[in-house]
Amino acid sequence: MTDTDTTTTERIALTGIGLITGAGDDAEKSWTAISQGISGIKTNTLFDTTELLTDWAGMVTAEQPADLDRCYALAATAIREALRSSGLDLDTVDRDRVAVVVGSSLGAMPTLESVHRGLVKDGELDAPAAAASQLPCVGDYIAAEFDLRGPRIVLSNACAASAVALGYAAELLWKGEVDHVICGGVDPLAELSAYGFSALGALDPEPCAPMSASTGLTLGEGAGFMVLESAERAAARGATALAELGGYGLSCDGYHQTAPDPSGKGAAAAMAQALKTAGLAPEDVDYVNLHGTGTPANDVSEPKAVKLLFGTELPPASSTKSMLGHTLGAAGAVEAIVSTLAIDRGVIPPTVNTRGTVSPFGLDIVPDTGRPAPLEVVASNSFAFGGNNATVVLNKPGRPARSARHTQPVQHVVVTGVAGLAGSAGSTAELTAALAEGRVGFEAVEHVTGIGDRPIGRVDVKAVTKRLNPSKARRMDPLGVLAAGAVGDLYERHGKPSRAEAEGTGIVFATGYGPVTSVLNFHQGVLEQGITGANPAMFANTVVNAAAGHVAMLHRYRGYTATIANGGTSSVLALQLAARVIARGMADRIMVVVADEFPEQALATQARLPGYAKTAHVVPDGGTGTVLAEGAAAILLESEASAAARGATVLADVRGFGASGESVGIGRIGRDGEAWARALRAALAEADTTPEQIDTVVSAASGYRLVDLAQRRALALAGLADRPTRTPKAQLGETYGSAGALGLVAALAGDAPAGRLLLSSFAYGGSYAAAVFDARS
Repeated sequence: MTDTDTTTTERIALTGIGLITGAGDDAEKSWTAISQGISGIKTNTLFDTTELLTDWAGMVTAEQPADLDRCYALAATAIREALRSSGLDLDTVDRDRVAVVVGSSLGAMPTLESVHRGLVKDGELDAPAAAASQLPCVGDYIAAEFDLRGPRIVLSNACAASAVALGYAAELLWKGEVDHVICGGVDPLAELSAYGFSALGALDPEPCAPMSASTGLTLGEGAGFMVLESAERAAARGATALAELGGYGLSCDGYHQTAPDPSGKGAAAAMAQALKTAGLAPEDVDYVNLHGTGTPANDVSEPKAVKLLFGTELPPASSTKSMLGHTLGAAGAVEAIVSTLAIDRGVIPPTVNTRGTVSPFGLDIVPDTGRPAPLEVVASNSFAFGGNNATVVLNKPGRPARSARHTQPVQHVVVTGVAGLAGSAGSTAELTAALAEGRVGFEAVEHVTGIGDRPIGRVDVKAVTKRLNPSKARRMDPLGVLAAGAVGDLYERHGKPSRAEAEGTGIVFATGYGPVTSVLNFHQGVLEQGITGANPAMFANTVVNAAAGHVAMLHRYRGYTATIANGGTSSVLALQLAARVIARGMADRIMVVVADEFPEQALATQARLPGYAKTAHVVPDGGTGTVLAEGAAAILLESEASAAARGATVLADVRGFGASGESVGIGRIGRDGEAWARALRAALAEADTTPEQIDTVVSAASGYRLVDLAQRRALALAGLADRPTRTPKAQLGETYGSAGALGLVAALAGDAPAGRLLLSSFAYGGSYAAAVFDARS
C-alpha cells in the first residue's frame, strides 16, 4: 500500500460532531447507548398512533421549544454541539466561506401539517407559516441562526438525503470554494411519514429487527451535523480530526419507486464508486454501517450488494437503526457520525433486537453488543425510495490511500441537450416561439378566496402525459409528469441514447418546492379518513426525489443521482453538482432535470404574500409584481470526450459557478445586493473571465420590486450593470426552482447568437447562485 495522495488540501477532516437521537440528547450519550447495544426505541407520544401499525419510534425525549418547528430545533441542537466540539469560533473565520449543506426528507413537516389541517378543517390558510415551512427553509433557518453566509444547499433524496449532502459538501471542499462546511441531516417524526409507511405495510409492530427477523422498519427522528474542513486547515488551527471523509458514491437503480433492485447491483455500484473516489479498495474496509432498515426488501438486497463488492471476505456489517429507528433524511449523517465515533473509539456498534435469530443473510451483524476492533476504513450505506443508493467512506485521519484519489477535475464538461416547458408553452418549440414573438405564458386566471382573481402559468399536464409511456405515466404525479415531459422533449430534439448510453447516464433532479400536490392530497386523505384515506401509491410520490425515480425508470438510468430542493437557486446548484462530478471523471453524462408545480393551495399562499401581480402584465424592473408559473427543464451535461465519442452536437461549454448566502432569515433577501454580487463574482472568477467578456446576462428579474432592486445592485457591484440582459421571466413567469435552467434553455434553444452567458439566480431566505457558459454557434 502506498500513499499516492501527498497533499492535505484534498483530504477532508471531520473536526466536530453533534448528535441528537432517540438514544441520547448529544453525541456522547448517543454513542454510549449505541456502543453498549441499548435501544432508544420507545413509545411515540408526539401524535396519536391508534390507527397505525405500531406506536414504537426512535423518539427524542428532550423537550423542544414550543415556538419552533421540531425540525429546526433538532438541527440547532446538533449544530451547536458540532461547533463546540470542533473548537471552531465562527467570529474568527470568514463567514462568507462557511457553507451550509443539509439533507432532509420532511423538513418542517410538523408545521406544514398544522397549517394544512387548518386549511382542510377550517378553511383558513396561514400563508406566512406555510411559506416558512417549505423544505428549502431548513437551510435558511440554519444560516440565519448561526450567521452563516457561504453557499447554501438543501438535498432531499428521501432516506439518503444527508449522505448525499456529505457528497455535496465534499465537492465544495475539493474545489476549494469554501473553508468550512456545516453539514448534516435532520428529520422529525411526523404524521405524514407514519401514516405513509403504515399504508405501505412497512412498519414493524414491534421494535425493528434488521438483518434478523426483518419484519419491518421503525421510524425515528433526530439530527446529526458535522464540521468539515480541509485537513490542512484543521491542522493549521490545531483542531483534532476525528475521521476523514474519504469519498462518496451515488447511483440509481431505475427499478421501482419504493423497492430496491433485488440484485443489489446499484447499491454495490455506489459502494464501489465511494471507494474509488477515496483511492481505496474493498479489502481496505474494516466495517460497513448498513442501511439496514429491517424491511424484507432491504434486508435481502443489501447483503447481496455487500457480497457483490467484497466477495467471500466480508467485513463486519451492522445496523444501528436497530437502536435509533429510521431517521429518514437524517440517517446518512447520523450514521456517518456513528461510523466516525466507531473509528475514533475503536468499537464496532452492534445490531440489537435480533430476537434470538441468527442472521440468515450470511453477514457478521455484530449481534447485541459492541465489539472492540481497530477500525481504519468504514463504509456507511444509505438507500431511498426511487432506487437511490448512497455510500460514504470515512477513514482514520492520515490513513494513506492505496491509489490515486478521484477528487480533482480531469475532463472538460459541455452541454449537449436542452429542453423546457413553462406555463402555456408545453414544449421547447412552443417556448422558443413564445419568446421570439413576445407572448406570455401565464395568462390563466384563477380565483383566490379572499384575494380575488390572479394570473398563473399552468402547464397542460394531461397533454404532457399523453406523450409519455402510459404504463409508467399512470404512476406519476404532476411533478413527475413535468420532469418526464422535459426529458422526453430533449430526446425528441437531440436524439435518444442507446441502451448502454442510457444505463451510463446519471440524473440530478432539482425543484424549488417539491411534490406539493402529492403531499397535500395524501395528507388530506389522512385528515378526512384516517388510515383508510392514506393512499400508499400517492405516498410514494410525496418524497422530493420521486420524480427522479420515475425518470430513471422511464429511461433506464443507472448512474449518479442526487436531488436538490433549494428554492430559486435549485437549477444552478444542480448544474454545478453535475458538472463537478463529470469533471472529476466519475460520470460520463448526467441529465439535470428541474421541475415545479403549483396547485391551487400554492397559488393561494403566494397570492397572499407581497409582490404578486394582479394582472399578466409583468415588467422586470418595472414594479409590476411577479406571476407564478409551472415549468420544467432538462439539460444534458457530459464530458467533451463522451460527446465526441457518440457524435453529439455541443451547444455550450461549462465555464464556472458561484454560490453565496446571507443570514437574513426565512423568506427574506437583502436589498443591498452584496451577497448576490459575491455569487456573480465567484462564477466570473472560476470561469476566468471579466465582466466585459460576458455577452449576455440571463436575469432573475421578475417584476417584484424587492428582488429586482437587489439584483440590479448586485450586477452593479459585480461590474455587470452595462452588459446586455435577457429577462425570460417577463414571458415565462416566476418558475422558482426551474427558472435558471429555463433561462439557459431560452438562451441555447432559440436564435440567440453564440457568446458567453451568465445565469443569475436567487432564493428567498438569502441564497444566490450563478453560472457561466460559452454558447457555441
